[in-house]
Amino acid sequence: MGSKDMAPLDSSFLRIFFKSQLGHKAQFPPKDTNLSGKVAIITGGNQGLGFESARQFLSFRLSQLIITARSEEKGKAAVLKLQAEYPKATIKMWNLDMCSYDSVPAFAKRVESDLPRLDIVILNAGRSKANFELVPGTGHEEMLQVNYLSTILLATLLLPSLKSKSPHGTPGRLSIVSSGTTLFTKFSNSQQSPLLKSFDNTTTAPAAGLEFYGATKVLCQMFLYKLVDYVSADDVVMNLVDPGMTKGTGLNRDIPKVIAVLATPMLSGLSRSVKDGASAYLDATVVKGKESHGCFVMDWEIRPFPSLMYTAHGKDTIERLWQETLNEFDFVDIRGILEAMKGN
Repeated sequence: MGSKDMAPLDSSFLRIFFKSQLGHKAQFPPKDTNLSGKVAIITGGNQGLGFESARQFLSFRLSQLIITARSEEKGKAAVLKLQAEYPKATIKMWNLDMCSYDSVPAFAKRVESDLPRLDIVILNAGRSKANFELVPGTGHEEMLQVNYLSTILLATLLLPSLKSKSPHGTPGRLSIVSSGTTLFTKFSNSQQSPLLKSFDNTTTAPAAGLEFYGATKVLCQMFLYKLVDYVSADDVVMNLVDPGMTKGTGLNRDIPKVIAVLATPMLSGLSRSVKDGASAYLDATVVKGKESHGCFVMDWEIRPFPSLMYTAHGKDTIERLWQETLNEFDFVDIRGILEAMKGN
């Protein structure tokens, strides 16, 4: 059963959180999994979950890996570490600025022109900040820009390559990193119109920090809810994956150090290891099949979407978000790409 067809979870936040963090054992691909010949892209692959998932993919004999990083220096350093451990693989770092509407399409064009094959894409790059900050080049709040707008733009732009560059009969795999915080995020501005612009104003946006972060992840779930209408699982299997709260991911690097220092001792005992968290990425793209198309994968299982998405208001919000997002991406003819994927 897919996420759309499930009943929303009715448990409390604490019950869901503790059960998720303590009640599930990490699931790894079978030991005989062989990814020879396959090509994967992992955004934000220089550290934390991105880097560890890169290691795990390579351990299953992935032939070619491309990672992206905010810092070219750190990205190249990560490549050297991975190459030392897996010398037979082809490992590269490509530039990608998730705060730039020039960089994201340029990256997708490079994929189209430079890669003869593409099997797996994991959109792992994300931002979590305690303060509100606009991106000068786009005018959007930074978490909205990175976690939703640029992530969804890149996902959509890579769909044609995933469809055409994966072997016949084997769909490409696209997984967007999500979060269990979506299940209890208030999404206080869901009734605002226009919706996207409400994230760019402190008077209408969700509270900065975890609430804002969670809302940006809900947006990704809402967009994917509609996107599956245009993409067949025979062409590209798309899903959202939650790695759970994980130690040492680097996601909170922009949060004030005093908060991080105070919170770390309390949360470390509940957090998954990076190895366990990263295994969720492989589960979503290597183990899970077409049954996960358009679904939210949490704790290595297909789970419901946030309860809001099953309500009349939630469905209206999904429609408004869809139209606003397509309008935002008119500069790359996003509608044309979607119609081509649908076969119209």
